Amino acid sequence: MKPFVAVLTSLLLSSAMISAQSFKVKAKGEQTFNFEDKMGRNQVVFSSTTPLEDFTGTANEISGKVSFDIANFAKTLKGKLTVKVESINTGIELRNHHMKSDSWLDAADYPEMTFEIKSVSDVKQIADNKLAFKVKGNFKLHGVTKEVVADAQAIYLDENDQTQKRAPGDLLGVQASFQVQLSDYDIDNAIIGSKVSQNIPVHINIVGSNKL
Repeated sequence: MKPFVAVLTSLLLSSAMISAQSFKVKAKGEQTFNFEDKMGRNQVVFSSTTPLEDFTGTANEISGKVSFDIANFAKTLKGKLTVKVESINTGIELRNHHMKSDSWLDAADYPEMTFEIKSVSDVKQIADNKLAFKVKGNFKLHGVTKEVVADAQAIYLDENDQTQKRAPGDLLGVQASFQVQLSDYDIDNAIIGSKVSQNIPVHINIVGSNKL
């Protein structure tokens, strides 16, 4: 009987610790944040490192929403982000053209990349308004969907004079990083491995508002 009580107590304590990992801010209840930014300040950044060439690229046509309950972030977070392939910029126009062509990302047939949230785990309280966590989601690229796990942080900013310079309402800043293996998404080309690495680190840096 005692071992059972000990296990039950441990589970209850673990559950209490998990539920405690949420934002401690002014807002209550479910909040929805819109990440569309017509000024293009939200970005997805990716990089490639090979013996022949290194480069960093960005994409800034991002849209989508996430929602969650303030008191229960881990169990209620849901949403989807969309990135326009045509907004990719690697700093060289010819390289941009090659990446968007039908032999690579094929922007004409597959104009969007998407990330849809499935679940959240390993939530850690960094500050009252800041959480670190892992987010599992379905990442779709080049018409192929694969499950990925991203390391993420989110910071909740109550509306104030400073935040209003960015957008009205409370703001949610999100940073997330994960790896993309190009072959997993049927992206194969003779120059992969010489000028473009097979494994691409992806970093998301976005801010959304609950009044957009």
